[in-house]
Amino acid sequence: MHTSDETIYDLAAAVVEKLSAANKTISFAESCTGGLVAAKLVDVPSASSVFNASVVTYANEAKVDYLGVLESTIEEFGVVSEPVAGQMAAGVAKRNHAQVGVGVSGIAGPTGGSSEKPVGMVCFGFYFDGDIWTATQYFGHIGRNEVRRKSVEFVYRVLAEKLYEQGDAITGKFEKCSEGKKRKHEDV
Repeated sequence: MHTSDETIYDLAAAVVEKLSAANKTISFAESCTGGLVAAKLVDVPSASSVFNASVVTYANEAKVDYLGVLESTIEEFGVVSEPVAGQMAAGVAKRNHAQVGVGVSGIAGPTGGSSEKPVGMVCFGFYFDGDIWTATQYFGHIGRNEVRRKSVEFVYRVLAEKLYEQGDAITGKFEKCSEGKKRKHEDV
């Protein structure tokens, strides 16, 4: 099913509202989404009150240099992995003094996949006040742009869910996202 821009906008607006109410800021580190997560946040008129920075780090060296991802983590797990996405999220948040950070690394396609890491596999890292939560989604071979859109929607669904957990209960407007692994920063 195609992800609608209206759905993403509604989710991003809810995230801006919750971050603003909590007096928190957010930063993004993106690879396969190429800045699309950040672009969807700035579609929301009041985003400037919560948005610190966004970095597109396509090359491994950029992830190391700009985000502090450890070369050993890339070597051990590969660049498309939950540990790397978690380090991306923590790195972008800490380097930009944000309380919330998001890291996205994946294989949008149409080439670049393998049997272990197929096209449509995207890893996510979420940093919330020192805690890191990671997840992997397998969107399948649905086309490069749709993998990117689905990734953006997943990011905003997770952010909305996590921010609503910290405040109000989720009102049913947001679907429960897939389970991920919560890790303390020291473990990533």
